Amino acid sequence: MNENIQPKYFEVEVICVCGEQFTTGTTKKTDAIKVEVCSKCHPFYTGKQKTVGKDGRAERFNKKFSRS
Repeated sequence: MNENIQPKYFEVEVICVCGEQFTTGTTKKTDAIKVEVCSKCHPFYTGKQKTVGKDGRAERFNKKFSRS
């Protein structure tokens, strides 16, 4: 078996636009990773996600093309 075929693993600081910072591991050697959303500001995790209107896509289709 080949030895030393696994990539090196580095710790890197992740910085979100909301200001949240945390450390994670990566195989890419870099100082920092900048992201637009994280678990602190993503709408799914914060509970502020927008819901689809009263009629969804399927309901609108059925209403538009229903046979009367």
